[in-house]
Amino acid sequence: MGHRLSKIYTRTGDDGTTALGDGTRVRKDHPRVEAFGTVDEANSAIGTVLAVAGLPDPVRECLTRVQHDLFDLGAELCIPGHRVIGPAQIERLESDLDAFNATLPPLKEFILPGGGPAASACHLARTVCRRAERRAWSLAATETVAAEALIYLNRLSDLLFVLARVAARAEKGGESLWRGTSADAAKDQPRD
Repeated sequence: MGHRLSKIYTRTGDDGTTALGDGTRVRKDHPRVEAFGTVDEANSAIGTVLAVAGLPDPVRECLTRVQHDLFDLGAELCIPGHRVIGPAQIERLESDLDAFNATLPPLKEFILPGGGPAASACHLARTVCRRAERRAWSLAATETVAAEALIYLNRLSDLLFVLARVAARAEKGGESLWRGTSADAAKDQPRD
């Protein structure tokens, strides 16, 4: 196990820099820090989902495994050259995704984010996960990022979408379908 934190503040980041896992100091807005920081946000958003009472046990078990994966993924992104996420984690996500999706009616239209507390929290976690994926791709534009890390984030956002649908049903909530009224109204507006 790594270092234990006995003191939370160190004052070393007061100059706008932070240490990567290999000891290198970079600016706090460095693409690598943005990437692993947003993965941490996604993990926290999933923690919010897990805090909702009445979440189905299979969803809770799945998301708890995902939180461990995201901690590993954050460490991978924090240490240049470090690899933790591999095909096994991606295959597990795909298997979970297929199993949960098999219980749902097919989608014929877009749905609006919402539903009960767990479904809404899943949708929010999904959007944070998409942002984490974008930040990881931004990092990949200038530094090496393992393909599995990028794929994992992509699959996870898909899984969170499906879990939002599962949670909506468990909460006896419905799904609001997008009617496209905003788009229809926009096309009827005069253009300059």
